[in-house]
Amino acid sequence: MSISPLVFWSNSTVNHERRESMDAAATTSTRTPVTAPYGSWKSPITADLVSGAGKRLEGFALDSQNRLLWLESRPSESGRSVLVKEAEKPADDPTDITPRGFSVRSMAQEYGGGAFRLAGDAIIFSNADDQRLYRQFPSSKDSTPVPVTPEYGGPIVRYADGVFDCRFDRFITVREDHRGNSVQPTTEVVGIGLSGNDIQEIKVLVTGNDFYAFPRIDPKGERLAWIEWSHPNMHWDKAELWVGYISETGDICERICVAGADSSLVESPTEPKWSLEGELFFITDRNKGFWNIYKWIEQKNEVQAIYCLDAEFTRPLWVFGINSYDFILSNEQTNVLACSCRQNGRSYLGVIDEAQNSLSIVDIPFTYITNIVSSANILYVEGASATHPMSLAKVVLDDQKSNSIDFQIIWSCSPDTEKYNSYFSLPELIEFPTDNAGQNAYAYFYPPRNPSYQGSQEEKPPLLLESHGGPTDEAHGILNLSIQYWTSRGWAFVDVNYRGSTGYGREYRERLLGSWGIVDVDDCCSCAKFLVDKGKVDAERLCIAGCSAGGYTTLASLAFRETFKAGASLFGIADLKTLSAEMHKFESHYISNLAGNEKALFERSPINFVDKLSCPIILFQGLDDKVVNPEQARKIYAALKKKGLPVALVEYEGEPHGFGKAENIKFTLEQQMLFFSRTVGHFTPADEIVPVHVDNFD
Repeated sequence: MSISPLVFWSNSTVNHERRESMDAAATTSTRTPVTAPYGSWKSPITADLVSGAGKRLEGFALDSQNRLLWLESRPSESGRSVLVKEAEKPADDPTDITPRGFSVRSMAQEYGGGAFRLAGDAIIFSNADDQRLYRQFPSSKDSTPVPVTPEYGGPIVRYADGVFDCRFDRFITVREDHRGNSVQPTTEVVGIGLSGNDIQEIKVLVTGNDFYAFPRIDPKGERLAWIEWSHPNMHWDKAELWVGYISETGDICERICVAGADSSLVESPTEPKWSLEGELFFITDRNKGFWNIYKWIEQKNEVQAIYCLDAEFTRPLWVFGINSYDFILSNEQTNVLACSCRQNGRSYLGVIDEAQNSLSIVDIPFTYITNIVSSANILYVEGASATHPMSLAKVVLDDQKSNSIDFQIIWSCSPDTEKYNSYFSLPELIEFPTDNAGQNAYAYFYPPRNPSYQGSQEEKPPLLLESHGGPTDEAHGILNLSIQYWTSRGWAFVDVNYRGSTGYGREYRERLLGSWGIVDVDDCCSCAKFLVDKGKVDAERLCIAGCSAGGYTTLASLAFRETFKAGASLFGIADLKTLSAEMHKFESHYISNLAGNEKALFERSPINFVDKLSCPIILFQGLDDKVVNPEQARKIYAALKKKGLPVALVEYEGEPHGFGKAENIKFTLEQQMLFFSRTVGHFTPADEIVPVHVDNFD
């Protein structure tokens, strides 16, 4: 599928990134590069640097003084998540708000998100260990967090995505209750009283469906909007937006479906938000399958498009708390919204003027944008680019709210990357043909890059192909030090957005339905062959790696195709049937939607076709993984060991679905690279690394 680009976009940001890279390269241009085998180059981008850059931004908000608070996870503290407050003066350091002994994280739907909410000087947050909600007043003398929900003897009742209800002095939030059934917990929208010092009885406001998200209350506290959906759908398949009217007793006395009930439309509304004037805005994909912004006309119970474009204004609801747009100005005359729209593999910061029916693009360096929070003419934007790692930026708009007059990075997952600019490989967005005539797929290709080295003309570089997780997700083409770790050592790297990835509309996304394990595998193999045919990489040194669902695509590619010579699976899936049977509630029907019936689950599970595997594989697995049972990695390891193939299994105590500890992130990266170099690379890495034992090889 080909989408026309945004015609009003200038290339200034792209050129700015290119100039930065060229300027950095010019500082080393006087050196004569040493000719050395690809993969053997020495690089200052170490695994220590990569693991130290593993901080993640998990939300941000403004307090009553318009000072910024953000939530960051820290690999250096075993993945602990901490609320941090912006410094009062530029020379001062930010202040940690979350005291020791607490970690701000929700485990609702396993992936969490929406773990805190700020109103004035009060914070409500979910604590990782017990999953209780706590209230904290950071500005008071005693800022110790105090619980506002009951103790249930463990993290069996979880909360996420809440809002303050000032009318009834309560906190309205999504509750996931595992007390009655740990496999199929009950999800509801509830109200938690905040008056007094005692923990109050929780009131159920909305119940009866399988899933809820985005409870949002209007400025007067009279109406509550929310999103709900039911099995067998994921939210992005089909959902509904509802509004409930709140009675004098605080109950929902009447409700109306705003979007999603029309059987002639397949849509997945998301992100409801009330303007200051009490108008309800939201995002849905009823227009040609692209998530655009709409408004509810309450008197007619109709919806009206604010601006239509073949671009995505939000992303799939894997986690709670997504905030893809915000109001810059809201009054009786007009609404002006800041938004993110993504098209053809890049994001744009946009400003929509409802009265003018116009979309202006604000030129900032980011090419990938996630969340936005507005404060008058200032936007706080989470994003990244080919030369910026995931960051939080302060964008000051001009009086017309159409141009940026200042851009400043407030937070970065890796603040010291500029010194390595000359080593950064810039991604090239490529479009390649698939096995289905007329259907193309996309990827970001990173060539080897190191100012001190070059390969010989007789050699092509080895390739590592990354298959992203999800699988309803996408590769972003941004500065990721884990990618630069490979390219600065002489590897080529490609990040594939196979058919089924997000960012290209519903039609492209749904090409994976019923075809997982076929379409994604075909596209990864086609991409690797495309790069070989273009003379970019060595056909005899093609490697593949992936996490979670990407680990499944990795194992399936190695079992059912002969394109790749080695692979690495990080908490990947080997047995679809077992995964489907053991899957948590949120994804309990996801696997069958993607792969099909039991016969398909069997036929597409690599564990059932170990006899077809014929190359070295290394597996990494967290032992606290609640999504992919560690037994899956053990089964594939035992089968490969029995077959006589080079195989290694690395298990991590205390790691869940995804590695959060710096030492484990470092070890995983180093051992992947060393495993590939030893088994198929035919070169000696410059790094001194002690290898793990490889069965049937050492």
